Amino acid sequence: MNTIRSYKGITPSIANSAYIDETSVLVGDIQIDEDASIWPFVAARGDVNHIRIGKRSNIQDGSVLHVTHKNLENPDGFPLIIGNDVTIGHKVMLHGCTIEDRVLVGMGATVLDGSVIQSDVMIGAGSLVPPNKVLVSGFLYVGSPAKQIRPLTEKERDFLQRSADNYVQNKNDYLNEVLPVPRA
Repeated sequence: MNTIRSYKGITPSIANSAYIDETSVLVGDIQIDEDASIWPFVAARGDVNHIRIGKRSNIQDGSVLHVTHKNLENPDGFPLIIGNDVTIGHKVMLHGCTIEDRVLVGMGATVLDGSVIQSDVMIGAGSLVPPNKVLVSGFLYVGSPAKQIRPLTEKERDFLQRSADNYVQNKNDYLNEVLPVPRA
């Protein structure tokens, strides 16, 4: 089964250095930049708008990425834009939002239409970022709805880049070391 699919003549564009797990499903207008990684069971649909995933960003297992269609009230709709060096934790739901650079979205979090997550932000596991919310750079956000808790420490800011770097190494290991095992 082919899990990278065209939709209305538009095929995902994937950098040669990116890792795409064979269990993920990518459909339509999706661009994945260099050294990015898409892990098992990610579903990404660029069907009614586009998805862009920046350099060295990672989308972890079971996450769902989608967009909002263009309409009279919102002529541009809401594409999904993910910047560089972003870590999207396991089972995250991203829908029509913008995530700038060096952001960590914790496991099970949801970020909704029109929200903008500025650079250098951490979003706690299980948090809900409501539609059209702006999370300001340099802070930890937690809760449902997500609230600004405190400024990030220097150690946490460093971790944002280190997390992305670690996933680039994981991605390289998978590209070089993971081989299918034939069934008996």
